[in-house]
Amino acid sequence: MATAAWPTWPDDEFSPGNLSDSNGKGVIIGLYGIAGSGKSYILKHLREKLGTNYFAFYERSEVIAGLVHGGLEKFKTLKYEDQDNVRRAAINKIQNDCRTNQKAGVITGHFMLWNETARAFSSVMTDRDLEVYTHILYLGIPPETIAQQSKDDKERNRPEVLLEDLQHWQISEETQLRKKCLDRGIMFSKVSAEPVNMSRAIRRLNMDLAKDPEYSQLQTMLVMDADRTLAAVDTGTLFWQAVPKSRLPDGSRDPLKRLFQGSTAYSYAAFRQAALLYEEVASHQEFDEFCAQVAAKVTIHLEFIDLLRRFAKIPQVGAVVVTCGLRLVWEKVLKLAGLYNTVNIIGGGRISDGFVVTPIVKAAIVKSLQNDHRLYVWAFGDSPVGLQMLAEANQAIVVVVEEHIRSKTMDSELKGAVSNGLWARQVLLPTNATPRLDAFQLPLIRFQDQPFLNCVMNLRHTGIKVLVAEKEAAKLLTTPTRDAAIVGPPLREAHRQVGQYLATQYAAGIIGLEEYSIAHAQGRPTTGHRLLHEERTSIVAIMRGGEPMAFGVNDAFPLASFIHANCPDDLTPEHLKRQHTIILVDSVVNDGKTIVDFVEHVRNLKPDVRIVIVAGVVRRECISEGGVVHDITPRGRLTLVALRISDNKFTAYRLADTGNTEVTDTWQEQKPG
Repeated sequence: MATAAWPTWPDDEFSPGNLSDSNGKGVIIGLYGIAGSGKSYILKHLREKLGTNYFAFYERSEVIAGLVHGGLEKFKTLKYEDQDNVRRAAINKIQNDCRTNQKAGVITGHFMLWNETARAFSSVMTDRDLEVYTHILYLGIPPETIAQQSKDDKERNRPEVLLEDLQHWQISEETQLRKKCLDRGIMFSKVSAEPVNMSRAIRRLNMDLAKDPEYSQLQTMLVMDADRTLAAVDTGTLFWQAVPKSRLPDGSRDPLKRLFQGSTAYSYAAFRQAALLYEEVASHQEFDEFCAQVAAKVTIHLEFIDLLRRFAKIPQVGAVVVTCGLRLVWEKVLKLAGLYNTVNIIGGGRISDGFVVTPIVKAAIVKSLQNDHRLYVWAFGDSPVGLQMLAEANQAIVVVVEEHIRSKTMDSELKGAVSNGLWARQVLLPTNATPRLDAFQLPLIRFQDQPFLNCVMNLRHTGIKVLVAEKEAAKLLTTPTRDAAIVGPPLREAHRQVGQYLATQYAAGIIGLEEYSIAHAQGRPTTGHRLLHEERTSIVAIMRGGEPMAFGVNDAFPLASFIHANCPDDLTPEHLKRQHTIILVDSVVNDGKTIVDFVEHVRNLKPDVRIVIVAGVVRRECISEGGVVHDITPRGRLTLVALRISDNKFTAYRLADTGNTEVTDTWQEQKPG
């Protein structure tokens, strides 16, 4: 039978013709997932959303029922070979219908079915299915969610399958189906609920910000965790203490502890399961009452209350609580503290909230505030759940509470994060609490100290952190670079030493170090250190003035790649695609335009890459308020390291180096006036 030509849609980009394969095979899309994953539900909504002008929608079981006299009940009694023949006839009928009606087909299907008696599953997909399908969408719904959905399904009598069996079923099905699709040239895509969950959380954030009458003035956002950050309690534990013992799942007073210590840890599935537990133990009214009881026992740290009240008076600074715990509890806590009208809250807890907050969601909220809303973000957290959020923030504050309540795993997790490049400070609440790690790795601050308060206000415009070398070192290293008697190779060597010093003393601390095994001089193995992901770091010499310093940086980080760049366009996607860190090196940052152009170009090519700028001298005007470097968009991880800051302007002139026929850019410092 000849294949009919597909119709052309008004928008050719989304026409079935453009989705057909190179052989002109019509588009047949399989919607797969283990039983209870919601295939029928999604098919129904796709039909409502897409309409039937260009798509035809099929429940595979309904097509099979129509081919067998006696329907599905009779089909189930057939021999395996006869069932297989009916399945082949069903997919042929669907393909022929789609060809005749010139439509793309969307079909719900089963790859494996569960045998309750044998407690095993078997494949029911035919070779003919694999010949017909062009695309397969696999619903990767968490097994915990499927178990609850199956339990709540009143329309179908679904077999009760143990959670571990559901997990094994899903993993096996996805693995085998993905391989078959790869072998047959079928486009395979896993559809997860997690991206939808994240988009809902971001939408909630955007809605809350849109309601703020002072939104247009916002420049800085304080993002805070809730439990054991705003207050020295875990409201989840308090909630389960409020629940009558007769309703507790398995009689456990802390079911969340077992949930989050399991194999799913702090995953989306674990937080979804927590929401289902809250649904299970209380009606809507009872849940509200339990949350009110918990809120009455929570006292926000006075330091946070003072901080939030202080910045509530400043329209340029906003605050939002992002909690993995119970949104309703913290809404009530903020109301009791008189902060509800000035502090937004993003959180879940019940299915009706529409989303759950996970560590990934917390980090995404920080990124959205930075990238979508162009805000400078200070993040405050206390536990491993908040580490991704802290790492994404422009400024990170670790809240340290008393030892008997704090997270037991945070020290090791925090140490790893610091070694991977996290730069954070810590605040002790109360002030006599034992610090985490040490004051070198996590410098101590106090909320009431004026330097901290000034820092929140003064840095809110900038997206860059600036570090300047110690004065004594700067004086020694600067002298040969300013001495008119030193030219040619000695001058280049002086700049090289500056680059090596800034790399080892500052850039290494910003990026972090990693350990590796080396041979000791005495013949035994020992531990050495190098730059974190050094082989995935690129040193960019901004020509021509940056080259000598860049060679010095390369001396410190020999495994890094080295790139000469006369202009931003010299950096290509190929240069950046595998890189973790880009180090831009220039001898002088004068008006800052060149360095900003490089930064924006790198960000456009790879938004998540860390950027470190290494410079010999930076003109103060460009990093002060209103300067182009100071006002760079607060997005991503960006740090500037300078040997010194100067109030003077620099004028470039050209000088032929001794012993080198190439002409080199040299800068002459001019004092104001």
